[in-house]
Amino acid sequence: MSPVDLLAESAGRPGDVVLVGPSRSWTHAQLSEAVDERSAVLGRERAVDPPGAIVPVTVGPGPSSILEVLACWRAGHVPALVNERLTDEERALAREALAEAVCPPGTQVVLWTSGTSGRSRGVALSAENLRAITVASRERLGLSSDDVWLASLSPAHVGGLVLIVRALLLGSPLISGPSIGSEDLDELLEHGAACGAGRLLPTHVSLVPTQLLHLLEARGARQAPSQLRCVLIGGAHCPLALASRAIDAGWPVALTYGATEMTSQIATAPAELVRRAPGTVGLPMPGVEIRRAESGELLVRGPTRALGYVGPASASLADSDGWYHTGDLGRIDEEGQLWITGRRIDRIVSGGATIDAVEVEEAVRSHPMVVDVCVVGVPDDEWGERVAAWVVPVEGEFDLEELDAHVRRRIAGAKVPRRWHVGHRLPRNANGKVDRIAVRARLAHAPS
Repeated sequence: MSPVDLLAESAGRPGDVVLVGPSRSWTHAQLSEAVDERSAVLGRERAVDPPGAIVPVTVGPGPSSILEVLACWRAGHVPALVNERLTDEERALAREALAEAVCPPGTQVVLWTSGTSGRSRGVALSAENLRAITVASRERLGLSSDDVWLASLSPAHVGGLVLIVRALLLGSPLISGPSIGSEDLDELLEHGAACGAGRLLPTHVSLVPTQLLHLLEARGARQAPSQLRCVLIGGAHCPLALASRAIDAGWPVALTYGATEMTSQIATAPAELVRRAPGTVGLPMPGVEIRRAESGELLVRGPTRALGYVGPASASLADSDGWYHTGDLGRIDEEGQLWITGRRIDRIVSGGATIDAVEVEEAVRSHPMVVDVCVVGVPDDEWGERVAAWVVPVEGEFDLEELDAHVRRRIAGAKVPRRWHVGHRLPRNANGKVDRIAVRARLAHAPS
């Protein structure tokens, strides 16, 4: 395999600043030299590996991880990116699974999924996948080399990896920012990063909803930084109330719906569409087809569809017609806009009634006492499943009876949680998504 060299293909010029970290910046030429040096070391360390060997790499936010990924590519390896936020046991399992794995031909990188609702496994992406999503994003969001991206997600997260690729291929400077939940994120968005004698201000940022929530909480009544042109929100369901709150504060929120198996974005709504039609995730990305099955599940295919799975639980990624079955439920309106209505795995069947966890979560979140919530079904001898909710309250007084009454006024009685747990933080996986398995395990033993 001959891996793509993103620095060689980059639209940047040798003297252009291409990467800015907490303590220094790199021009295109300087980064290329640093990648050369590191790839030479990798070549010596892994001299026995054949071309195209899978190299497990533990990564997090920051320039060192970006350099490591680029050096793996330049050395002719396939980096399998393992999130540093995984536990030691999870990382060991990932490395063990990847040690004997065989990648599909043309694999450029393997992303180790975090197993939000099932078994973890590797997803093999090609250079063509990465190029296709870059071209599609440029068209949908009007991107150019004038943009300055703030990278706060780990490359182990598909959104973090694609952001790096996109910035390099389009010649956009990249500020390598802090990790999820860091207090430094607000500072970087407001004041940028030191670059030579001046400062580089981010115009674009990609966040998961949790990061957006923390930013709004940290900033209080302050409006969004004036230079921001796009705040791309994805990686998990973004509650309507959160999006509306951000828009009211002047954040140019663009909502995206995606999956690792589709190299991140499947559909994206630019900021003006989010303001005009709250809740939609927009048209399918250029080149991506979406079909709604009779069950309501969304099926997708196109040039961004991954090559396949590697590692354990290596089921086929697509059906015989090339469709990836997302597990998500949605509808497509008369304008072709996509609306996500829930997930099949988030469906709760209680006493024969089918309940969508997302609908219940929206009802709970609508109360001003609630910061965040996760709703799941827990086993019940009588009803099959009971609706249960883990609630993160605002600081200060919290009245669970009042919340219960509020929810009952908004949704049918069968959908109201029968079990409640009040906690100050939802359990999350390494990519910052709510860990529904952990929530379900905790709520299974909560009092009714």
